[in-house]
Amino acid sequence: MADWLTTPINQWASVSLTEKQRSALASLGCHTVGDLLLHVPRRYEDRVRFESFPNQPMDRAVCLCGIITDTQKRFAGRRRFFEIKLESLDPGPFDGPLICRWFGLPSVQNQLAVGQQMVLYGKPKLSGQRLVIDHPEFELVDEPPNEASVHLGRIAPVYALTSGVNQRTVRELIYQACQEVTVEIVPDILPRSVTSATRAEMLQQVHFPEAVEETSPARRYLALEEFVQIQLTILARREDYRKQQGIKHCGSGELLEKFYQTLSFSPTGAQARAVEEIREDLERPVPMNRLLQGDVGSGKTLVAISAMLLAVEDGYQAALMAPTQILAEQHYQVFLRWLEPLGVRVSLRTAERSEDGFLPLLAGSEEPQILIGTHALLYDKVEVGEKLGLVIVDEQHKFGVLQRGKLMERGTLPDILVMTATPIPRTLTMTLYGDLDVSVLNELPKGRGKIITIVRSANKTPDAAKFLWEQVAEGRQAYIVYPLIDESEKLKLSSAKQAFDEWQERLGNDITVGLLHGKLSGEEKDAVMEKFRSNKVQILVSTTVIEVGVDVPNANTMIIYHAERFGLAQLHQLRGRIGRGEHKSYCVLMHTPKHEGAEEKLAILAETRDGFKIAEADLSRRGPGDVLGTAQSGLPDLRLAEFLTDAELVQQARDAAKDILVADPRLELPEHSGLKTSISQRQGALANVS
Repeated sequence: MADWLTTPINQWASVSLTEKQRSALASLGCHTVGDLLLHVPRRYEDRVRFESFPNQPMDRAVCLCGIITDTQKRFAGRRRFFEIKLESLDPGPFDGPLICRWFGLPSVQNQLAVGQQMVLYGKPKLSGQRLVIDHPEFELVDEPPNEASVHLGRIAPVYALTSGVNQRTVRELIYQACQEVTVEIVPDILPRSVTSATRAEMLQQVHFPEAVEETSPARRYLALEEFVQIQLTILARREDYRKQQGIKHCGSGELLEKFYQTLSFSPTGAQARAVEEIREDLERPVPMNRLLQGDVGSGKTLVAISAMLLAVEDGYQAALMAPTQILAEQHYQVFLRWLEPLGVRVSLRTAERSEDGFLPLLAGSEEPQILIGTHALLYDKVEVGEKLGLVIVDEQHKFGVLQRGKLMERGTLPDILVMTATPIPRTLTMTLYGDLDVSVLNELPKGRGKIITIVRSANKTPDAAKFLWEQVAEGRQAYIVYPLIDESEKLKLSSAKQAFDEWQERLGNDITVGLLHGKLSGEEKDAVMEKFRSNKVQILVSTTVIEVGVDVPNANTMIIYHAERFGLAQLHQLRGRIGRGEHKSYCVLMHTPKHEGAEEKLAILAETRDGFKIAEADLSRRGPGDVLGTAQSGLPDLRLAEFLTDAELVQQARDAAKDILVADPRLELPEHSGLKTSISQRQGALANVS
């Protein structure tokens, strides 16, 4: 039964595998038969009816079958490459030969020879007068193309590979496994109330479907299975956390009301709602574990201060951890300005050191009531009191989970509030933060200026310089952002240091240009930012070090070079540095000329300022690993992560998990589900989510 699923591949397979092949399969995560069954195809090829050979460039990849009629080693300048001529086995009146090229891959020429038949997959383009496909995926075949086999005459699965094992070997192994799959040896995990399909049927269908249309429901079934397992773990951990004995960390609210009376504005409805949700958590003797997410400029800082004042009034210390020194120091200045009149003691701790260790706290000798810092708060010598009652982590995705946990251990089970200005798609919130309560700031404070976003080619720099002149003449300031600090010959991208000199020369002596990047010391960064805040510097050339928290209301223009290199969510964060005052603001996204897909991608930002819509688009384009950062995401190695954009499926998984736990609250999850990763292993991976 389940023993078959856990059988090592080399003890089960009817073919003898070399050590190199076993090692390659292991690097793909395939150690057992169960692992093989969960190594789902990344795409499929219709090898029942191959496409006709193209006679013009195409905007999509094609799957062709042909015969090699010529091979050559060639040179293009100093570049050496290998090419073949491929012709159709059954040419039509307009089917000409196709050229396939490989650059810098000498091993390919040892695999291919005249007379071999091959199946290839790639996008045809014009190179001079020839129609070529560069670096196509290919597979040599020795059966007639119309003969049904594991590899031809069917909808053929195409798998992710690594060096040491080829497509045919993986396909044959998985085909052998699928032939042995039955309901008895691959039992269902999902209850019949969720789906009537069986896992055995869906595994066979996902690998070797009768038609392409069958693959979608099979993949969806297996994704649902994964998501249900994740939700079971998350919901169980959520209940365990709520059973812990916490401490009430909430005053009467008099101090908070005094604070509100000093403000020249009223909180938005969303801010008031979030503060009330947090207040209810702080009043309960159960540890708060809440996520506060809001779009750029939605006012999370006000909510954070409100929460801290409630804890301080009850006699507890509150700490806020920020990801960068610039952001920590900006928070410190804001907190001082707002809270010193109320007599609240605020201190700052960053990573600045003296010969004797950390520099002293910037507040007086008394223990601070509110402590703001970077990761330096994690060190033992930092004056975090025993009465630490509230921990707020700003831009939580910038921290590792262990870092956050270490700060939490400094107090006696403090309440936790994690904040992010990177809107998280609802599907990821349910999956990644399913054990947290969530507050959302979906309103912008009044008085924010309009932002106009424009997409331009980088060769429009002279026009950009003229526009900057006009804005500075009206008293405004601007950011110019580059992806790199120093020049990179390999990447061939402009750098902040190089551009700083060019912009100084371009704008002349009447405009002061500053430079900010991550290699500057803390003191140097502070000096540059202070000059920019006071308008002694009008143009700030920078890297993405300004991505979060920088707040200069007079800066109304941002020009981002090589914008196509950034994710949509990061561009939205950068754009959030402007539009913070009453002036109309402009964000110019400069892309590299002829960069494929750049204008289409950047147009999304030009169409909307809604960070949640942008986050959804970013997730669809790049996937959860790239959007969140693989190391920080806390997600297990999902085989079907593309379904994380499917809100209906994720909600179905969450509802199913709740029903399962209601039916059996003491559910003991099986050690092996027959899938790629056992549930117990997923619990370990998901322990990284907090």
